[in-house]
Amino acid sequence: MAQKLKRYEQLAEQIADMIRAGVLAANERVPSVRQASERYGVSPATVFRAYYLLEDRGLIQARERSGYYVRPQGRPRLAKAHPPVASGAATEVAVSELVFSVLGSLRDPATVPFGSAFPAPGLFPLGRLGRSMGRAVQRLSPHGIIADMTAGNPELARHIVQRYRVSGVEPAADELVITNGAMEALNLCLQAVTQPGDLVAIESPAFYASLQVLERLKLRAVEIPVRPRGGIDVASLEATLDRLPIKACWIMSNFQNPLGASLDDADKARLCTLLANRQVPLIEDDVYAELYFGTVAPRPVKSFDQAGWVMHCGSFSKSLAPGYRVGWTAAGRFAGAISRLKLMTTISPSVPAQAAIADYLQYGGYDRHLRKLRHCLEDQQRAMLAAAARYFPATTRVSQPQGGYFLWFEFPRQVDALRLFRQAAALGISLAPGPIFSATQGFSHCVRLNHGHPWDARSEAAMENLGRLLEEQLEPSMAPTLGAVT
Repeated sequence: MAQKLKRYEQLAEQIADMIRAGVLAANERVPSVRQASERYGVSPATVFRAYYLLEDRGLIQARERSGYYVRPQGRPRLAKAHPPVASGAATEVAVSELVFSVLGSLRDPATVPFGSAFPAPGLFPLGRLGRSMGRAVQRLSPHGIIADMTAGNPELARHIVQRYRVSGVEPAADELVITNGAMEALNLCLQAVTQPGDLVAIESPAFYASLQVLERLKLRAVEIPVRPRGGIDVASLEATLDRLPIKACWIMSNFQNPLGASLDDADKARLCTLLANRQVPLIEDDVYAELYFGTVAPRPVKSFDQAGWVMHCGSFSKSLAPGYRVGWTAAGRFAGAISRLKLMTTISPSVPAQAAIADYLQYGGYDRHLRKLRHCLEDQQRAMLAAAARYFPATTRVSQPQGGYFLWFEFPRQVDALRLFRQAAALGISLAPGPIFSATQGFSHCVRLNHGHPWDARSEAAMENLGRLLEEQLEPSMAPTLGAVT
């Protein structure tokens, strides 16, 4: 029987896996002893012993008065994802049946939720939110219950505007519309600026819910490729605008679902100017903006908008309160039309839910919660990447976003993602196959995996099982030795 590793050896092996996978890059500073002690729940002495062991192996090196850094190890074992190629043709959208079959696989709580669209519920302060709900409901006046239905909770709106100002956006007092989650905001924005049959520029791959909205509204999709590290290809979009009568553009500017890609500030400004000059409305889906790694928050495209052509949509569902269904749009010149559409459909998001979130934003420590959440998501991303390096095929490519909780895996062309989805479901593992992210049902050899749930032995076993299923799909000449990931 193999001898059980000591705790410092286990920690050293965890960090070694991240270095081999390229998760910790050459010359990157590894966590300080104090940070590692807190992150992994071990004593500083254990961290020191792990770091000494990694030094002996030549994986890290100490720099005087600076800490420990990764020694250059050569090529990382997981290559970065290829830029997708989109046809640029207008496409009728029909993906709902496929999407519903994928979502149905998540109903069993025993399923490993790699296909989920949400982080783990336990990462959210649901107990503290419940107390905020109790206090807020007690304070609601009869007049406020009615008034807030149409105008939205004024305290909630004030907090949202304050957070906008930190990100460089100065929304006008009347352009904020509070909605039933971001999906209602996005739906209303699209309805306000299109008619059935119109062409809408979307990302490729795209968030599957955007495809479902286009399908429901009988709009045609024009797919624009997304670069894995750079977001939507602005040059390709410009060429498409020259060629086709695009009526609106819908993108995720930060930590795009499913690739995790983000536009840099220069491309955000360029995109904003391009669309404003052509008077094409931009629907900016920015629901992952608060989930950045590091210390600098990304700017929205809205922060470059001078003419009111950007409808910026956000939500608390991914960062604080899933199930409360409170979102919003800062809708620029389209706010009036969107407010009227909302009154003609759902009238109002839940007034108690709005009041509860307003109370939490005032008293609950939202930024403290976000720092903890980001830290967890970053650690879990590293764990998934390290597991993929151990178990997935040698030619696997993967995105490595700087925020959010999704990874996009591109496998060898022989892999059938829909077949992998069905095989994994039989083993109690969910995943999101690439075809649900395309109007043309492309990306047939790609999958999106969610790392937003605490990493445990079940997660590790699921990755190992996915690796075996992938190996079975490859031709004998392509089949790698399990764990040989380049």
